[in-house]
Formats: sequence, structure tokens, C-alpha cells
Amino acid sequence: MNTPATEKNLATETSSTSDASELRTWIEQEQAVRTKLDAGSGPGVARPEQVMGLSGLQAMQAMLRGELPYASIAQTLDFMLLSVDRGEAVFQGRPGPSHLNPMGTIHGGWFATLLDSALGCAVQTCLPPGRGYTTAELGVNLVKALTPRVERVRAIGKVLHCGRQLATAEARLIGPDGTLYAHATTTCLVFELPKPQA
Repeated sequence: MNTPATEKNLATETSSTSDASELRTWIEQEQAVRTKLDAGSGPGVARPEQVMGLSGLQAMQAMLRGELPYASIAQTLDFMLLSVDRGEAVFQGRPGPSHLNPMGTIHGGWFATLLDSALGCAVQTCLPPGRGYTTAELGVNLVKALTPRVERVRAIGKVLHCGRQLATAEARLIGPDGTLYAHATTTCLVFELPKPQA
């Protein structure tokens, strides 16, 4: 017969094994996407003619296939777009020593950049061809400190509303074990993109 302490130890071991398995899955997914990105356009800015006629979702999918450049900030801060669907974008980041603040935890700006990326790209997946967006407001709540001991985190952005002029979205930053590190909201301005010059 198991004692309560034994049952607690078994539950902890099962949870740790499950967390390690989830982390492995996350890293494998990251490596599969990184292979496509490394073989593709690399970091940079897409030219207007490259995205002309594409919906926001089509442009994001082309980026994931390596056909369009991805944002240079992702390389600088060690995070990447992992997946997109209509109204949702998932980014994965690796908190590292270069992201630490003087207190030895990950700087709030790193949290905010990862969350802002997920929020904005979620909005982009809802835009028709010829429409763009920019962040007008970003609210971030840091609820748990993060250090490089957490090998990966995911920012999951979801659109709440997308109209002709305004869009709103929310995002959560979580670890492989489901721990919530931060959550955020955004309001984005939606506008018509300038036509490429002939």
C-alpha cells in the first residue's frame, strides 16, 4: 500500500517525465521549422511586391516555409515563429544569459517582445490582401520570474476582434509544464497598405 508521501513522489516523477517529454516535443518542432527558415530567405524585410496579393495568413505561412524573410529581431532575441492559423500565432523562445536583467532574471522587455510578436502576428493572420496593422497599445502582465533554467517558453496569441480599423488580441507566455509566466493584450490599428511603386 502506498503512503501519501509515496503517492506524492510518484505524482511528481510522472509530472517531471511528462514535462521533459513536452519539452522534447517543443524542441523537435522548433528544429523542424528552423531547418526550413535556415534554407530559406533568412532574416530581413519582405519587399512590397513579395506580399502583394497575399492575405496576412498566406504571408505568415510563406514565412514559415522560408519563402519570405522572418523578422531580424527574432534572431537577435533567440525566438521564432512556430505556427500560425487564422486568428492565432505561436512563437517559441529560449531565455538565455544575454536576456538577463541586473537581478538575474529575464528582462521584462524580452517577455514583451515575444508577446507583442505573437499578438501582432495573430492579428495579421486575419487581414485580407492589401491590409496591414501596427501596434497601438500593448499591455503586459509579468506573473512569474523567468530564468535560463526554463529552456523554452511559448507565446500563444489569439485574436479577439478584427475589424476594418481596429483589432484586439490576447496572449499568454507559458512553459512546457503549463506554467504561466506572463499574459498580454493589444489593440492594433488596421490600415490599407501603400501600393508598390511601378
